[in-house]
Amino acid sequence: MNPIIHKTAEISPGAKIGDRTTIWQNSIVLAGATVGDNCDIGHNCFIEGGARIGNSVKLKSNIDIWSGVTLESYVFVGPSVVFTNDLTPRAKYPKRKFPEYGKLIPTLLKEGASVGANATIVCGTTIGKWAIIGAGSVVTRDIPDYGLVAGVPAKLAGWACECGNKLVFARQKARCRFCKKEYKKSGLKLARIDSLNF
Repeated sequence: MNPIIHKTAEISPGAKIGDRTTIWQNSIVLAGATVGDNCDIGHNCFIEGGARIGNSVKLKSNIDIWSGVTLESYVFVGPSVVFTNDLTPRAKYPKRKFPEYGKLIPTLLKEGASVGANATIVCGTTIGKWAIIGAGSVVTRDIPDYGLVAGVPAKLAGWACECGNKLVFARQKARCRFCKKEYKKSGLKLARIDSLNF
């Protein structure tokens, strides 16, 4: 099934849009951008060439995805989230024209990660699988898989299940009280496992 694109959206020739993806009012996707299947791109979003969006990603409204930003499948991005791709930007010396002054820096959001409204993701960071970033947070460092972070700068405040609910650990083990998925923790690493003995 072809993508569904609102009449006010602008899709440049050379942009790749997957099947069953919906793009809403006043959004722009430039040549060289890739958007996967079954995505939902809210109104007033901008996706630059070089941005990579996986399958079943949901972007709410007023979001810019710059070159070098990769969103793996099932990522959720809340309204007005800010991404960056340059730690030392200068209008007079853009990195593409003056590579001797530095380069654009990539950012990766792994499968299932969620970003709350108005958060800022500083480039060069990796957001782990199924991590959750609280609304208004400023992410300046990598977030582990399943990490639940909040604040300015964002700090680890707990752990989230794949279903999105907060996990409570006893002796480094947890079972989600909602979906019953089970996890084991070792330091700042959390892994989902098939069976735990409590």
